[in-house]
Amino acid sequence: MNIVVCVKYVPDATGDRRFKPDNTVDRAAVDGLLSELDEYAVEQALQIKEKQGDDTEVTVLTVGPERAVEAIRKSLQMGADRGVHVLDDAIAGSDALATSLVLAQALAKVRSAGGWDLVLCGMGSTDGAMGVIPAMLSERLDVPGATFGSSIEVDGDTVRIRRDGDTATVTAEAVLPLVASVTDMTGEARYPSFKGIMAAKKKTVETWSLADIGVEPSQVGLSSSWTAVESTEARPPRTAGEVVSDEGGSGAKALVDFLTSKKFI
Repeated sequence: MNIVVCVKYVPDATGDRRFKPDNTVDRAAVDGLLSELDEYAVEQALQIKEKQGDDTEVTVLTVGPERAVEAIRKSLQMGADRGVHVLDDAIAGSDALATSLVLAQALAKVRSAGGWDLVLCGMGSTDGAMGVIPAMLSERLDVPGATFGSSIEVDGDTVRIRRDGDTATVTAEAVLPLVASVTDMTGEARYPSFKGIMAAKKKTVETWSLADIGVEPSQVGLSSSWTAVESTEARPPRTAGEVVSDEGGSGAKALVDFLTSKKFI
């Protein structure tokens, strides 16, 4: 069985994130890391591999700048077998639609080389938080799609996905090949062990350009995207809070008056 996990290298949410003049994120100005939500997808792929046996291979696929290879390295340290990095300057600024095209074409190349049975994604990226890529991949690849799985089980050619909603739990079944996304309810992702970190150094990471996957530069990038950020504004600096003193019971009234003025009560 062959599993491909799509992961994203995202800016660290704790860093000082900034935008470039074209209103795209300045990814070079802040440290990045493997999206936490994608770690759950990697974990589920590894759990499936452990149940299916050693003949199962997990490939990690990412699209992004040169430093995006760090997301692949983290996944390999967790236990994935190999990585594929689509790297091309023309991709910068691509929206979800253009990104799904690049990923779909890369997955098609993986399929032609050795095939895949299951594509796993996180429920969304921690920077864009759109969560639409899995459905777009399903459409582009013309295979079934099952999203927002709280759990995923593989039994032969059948995949069982459980979706936990606010009012009900739904279990769906699909037949491989399949594109699926998992949520952060699937269980904590494993931490890379020292053995895994050392083993990752010997694992293969292939780098592909747009030409390698049959995508024209005119099909991607900011100028070819259907959506774009029109403007950005820096968050105002935090101001000092208001201190309410309590003298003879006046504090309670002052607190109620403050909450009322802010329409909190």
